[in-house]
Amino acid sequence: MSSLALMGFFFIDPVYVVMVLIPGLVIAGGASLLVKSRFAKYSRRMTRSRITGAQAAQIVMERAGITDVTIEQSRGFLSDHYDPRTKTLRLSHENYVGSSVAAVSVAAHEAGHALQHAKGYAPLSLRSSLVPLAGFGSNIGYFVMLIGLIMQASGVVLIGAGLFSLVLLFQVVTLPVEFDASSRAKVELENAGIIALEEREGVSKVLNAAALTYVAAVVNTLLLLLYFLMRSGLLNSDD
Repeated sequence: MSSLALMGFFFIDPVYVVMVLIPGLVIAGGASLLVKSRFAKYSRRMTRSRITGAQAAQIVMERAGITDVTIEQSRGFLSDHYDPRTKTLRLSHENYVGSSVAAVSVAAHEAGHALQHAKGYAPLSLRSSLVPLAGFGSNIGYFVMLIGLIMQASGVVLIGAGLFSLVLLFQVVTLPVEFDASSRAKVELENAGIIALEEREGVSKVLNAAALTYVAAVVNTLLLLLYFLMRSGLLNSDD
């Protein structure tokens, strides 16, 4: 097993390639390409209302009685996010000033997070509390598992797996948060008259594609965790 563990360390273990690397590239790459493709397509389709993403986010929040959230521009492609610590909604330039179906979809989605925050949505609160733990688990857990694998110490791998599982927990909790924000966005965009009936399909396609990236992250983290557990013998009954 020592040679296989060492091979795993240098990422040339054929099991790693087949079980983690290739599926990871396919899943994450496919999700990323889908997001970029749909965003590009629906960035060229202007809404009838000609309301910008920033305006759409503002309207969605005002309809919910939220007046204490600041909307700012952020740098980078699809760098849109809502920061519950500062009550700041940040939109990338194209979504801040754009009036496309894609722009208002993303903006309303982020406004959906502001709605969750205002209403005390439990999964959002849980996700926020897990951020430091997930960061710790990601940085430390992986290396502990790797060291345990090289040392052929299944107990060390198990400790690392426990730490790394905090990342998986964070990603799993993120799923309902993101799906709920998208559901809120779809409803609010239509109810506020920001999108027309024929534009609903585009909104759904943009937001559904974005949601798949979070699903892909869960799958890839799970595959990596299972790889270490299997290689350490913790999943092999005859080891």
